[in-house]
Amino acid sequence: MAHLVSSLPTLCTLLLLCFISGGTLNLVDGQAPGQGAWCIAKPSTPDDTLTENLDYACANIDCSITKEGGPCFEPQTLINHASVAMNLYYQSQGRHTWNCDFKTTAVISVTDPSFGTCTFLFNQTVKTR
Repeated sequence: MAHLVSSLPTLCTLLLLCFISGGTLNLVDGQAPGQGAWCIAKPSTPDDTLTENLDYACANIDCSITKEGGPCFEPQTLINHASVAMNLYYQSQGRHTWNCDFKTTAVISVTDPSFGTCTFLFNQTVKTR
């Protein structure tokens, strides 16, 4: 009974917010408004899986930034190129958690992984194929 009484203010607040918002509450997945979210490969991902992820993402979005001369070509590593492509795919699909799974080999980061000339896109329109 004490637990119910202690949670009453929270319930009342949620009901008030629901009423004020017209009956719809848009809860965010633990993310503050305007906070970035990027999809990157887990460091433990095997190279053959990184290659599959890269191929899958680049079949659906434009990965030209990872090609020679592109801003994300360096460092020329499989995990870097896969992470850039996986993030582009994640951003292009609406930043849903299920778009950053890649058979459980990806993770959503709230720390910007951009480096040097390579800017990991965040909440922007991505060219699709």
